[in-house]
Formats: sequence, structure tokens, C-alpha cells
Amino acid sequence: MNLRSVLMIALALMAVALLLWFFWLRPKGPDPETVAAAYATPLPPPEGPLQVFHLGHSLVGRDMPAMLEQLAEAGAGPGHGYESQLGWGTSMREHFEPDLPVNGFDVENDHPRFRPAREAVESGEYDAVVLTEMVEIRDAIKYHDSGTYLHRWADLARGASDTTRVYLYESWHHLDDPEGWLTRLDADLGRYWEAGVLYPDLATAPGRPVHVIPAGQVMAGFARALEARGGVEGMQSHEELFALRDDGSRDEIHLNDMGAYLVALTHYAVLYGRSPVGLPHTLNRADGTAAQAPSAEAARLMQEVVWEVVTGYPKTGVAR
Repeated sequence: MNLRSVLMIALALMAVALLLWFFWLRPKGPDPETVAAAYATPLPPPEGPLQVFHLGHSLVGRDMPAMLEQLAEAGAGPGHGYESQLGWGTSMREHFEPDLPVNGFDVENDHPRFRPAREAVESGEYDAVVLTEMVEIRDAIKYHDSGTYLHRWADLARGASDTTRVYLYESWHHLDDPEGWLTRLDADLGRYWEAGVLYPDLATAPGRPVHVIPAGQVMAGFARALEARGGVEGMQSHEELFALRDDGSRDEIHLNDMGAYLVALTHYAVLYGRSPVGLPHTLNRADGTAAQAPSAEAARLMQEVVWEVVTGYPKTGVAR
């Protein structure tokens, strides 16, 4: 057999292997009909206050869940409770695997609302389990197998309780992203948060889908609404949602109190299925100190944008 024949056979075998992988072995996501059916029927709003577990990192933080508790008390009545497990830039994989370190674990969980994540999720004691992934999100998908670990956490929650709702909290990326901050928010929901994180679970559990808390989409909507108005009292740019470092420079990823308030409003609207319009905007941080409050005009715009985005995206589970 000459060299040309050997090469032709090798190429044919490679083509067969590629076709086998594409049609049989490659990871399979749900088809569009399955996706549409999974989110066709909105979730019924809860009848009372919720018990919520938050898993994540500094884009969850301590203050946002505390603000959510205060919003829930104002909008749904007393009784909302929560616990969390946090880390520094921690992936769902690192939270899940006991042999992997969670950076900043001792610091981030040194507070009375900490509960070990696996114990919490397996307890079946929560009405809602809210999961988020590390950012950069495409690195999380590539190196931390985000879709697999969302499914594993969701399966723990679903196996522990028939009534627990599981949510994926969509966050954001750095303000100075070279692709463009708004460009990334527009593109990342479909190409990463849905295709890379959400859909692998939906492909195997279409009957109890994970729903989405679209904080990144709300931030994009608020940024555009703010720009369209030329700013509002006390806020001219979406960058003012982000914290300042000790040297006065802008933190490109972490929120200040007003940013945490916007994200807490988004959690409230999704988890409770209720409009946040009219909720209070002067709240406290987790330590009981007064948070920096947006102006009444800015808060009203935040609330309106949250409800518009949440009700316009079927994967939240909130009726339009």
C-alpha cells in the first residue's frame, strides 16, 4: 500500500470519527421546542415569604441578600429568611467538590447567615436555591464545567424537595471589557449563560427547569434607560452602580450599595413574581448600617426597568 492510499484511509477514518462525534457523542443541548415548552407556563407567585439559599461569590455578597430580605418584608410581609455560602471568585464546581479549595472561605462566611452549601441544599428546607457562576463566564464554562455543575446542584435541590425552585443568577463582567460592556451583556445571555450553563441541565431535566434571575440584563436595561433620560437625580451613568476603591478609582466589577439595591430588586421580582415598583429605596446593609440610597427618581427608574426586563424574559418564570 503506497503512502497516498494510507493518507486517504487516514482521512476517511478521521471524517468518520468526526461525524460520529457530531451526531452521537457530542454534548447535546435541548432543541428549541423543548426550551420553549419548559418556560411556556409561568410559575405561580409564592403565597408568602420565602426561605432562600444563595451560593456564589462577591457578586452575591452579604448586603444584597440582606436588602432582598428588607424588600420582601415590605412587599410580601415578614418572614423572609436566607443563608449563603460564598467565596472569592468561586465557581459552582469549587463549591461542589469537597477536595477543591474555596478561596476566601473563612473571610466571606464569617457571619451568622452562613450555612454549609451541601448541607443546606440537601436539607430541602428552602423555597428557592439561587446559584451563580464565577466570572469570566466563558472561562468558567471552559475550565470549570459550568453546565455539569449547575445540573449537579440543581439535582441535589430537586431531589431534596418537590417544591424547591432553583434559579441561575446571571451576573455581568468587567466595565472595561474590550468587547464592550453592553455588547457583552447583550451577547452573553444566549451564548454563555443559556447555552453553556442553563441548557445542559434542561436537556436532562425539562420537567423542572432552572429559572433565571437576569441581573445582567437588568443592568443593561437600566444603563440604556439612564442614558435615554440624560441621567436622573443623583445618577448620570451606570458606572455609578459600581464601587470605588480606596484610592478613588472605579472598581470594574464589584457593586456599591446602589448596585446591590438594583440586583436585590431583580431577585425580589423573580423570586416573588411581583412588581418591585413602589418598594422602599432606603435600606440597611447586612451589618445594620444605612446603605447609600439612590434618589427617589433613580429608584423608581430601577424598579420600572426591573419589572420590564423580568416580565419580558420567559425564563424568569414570571408572568408578563
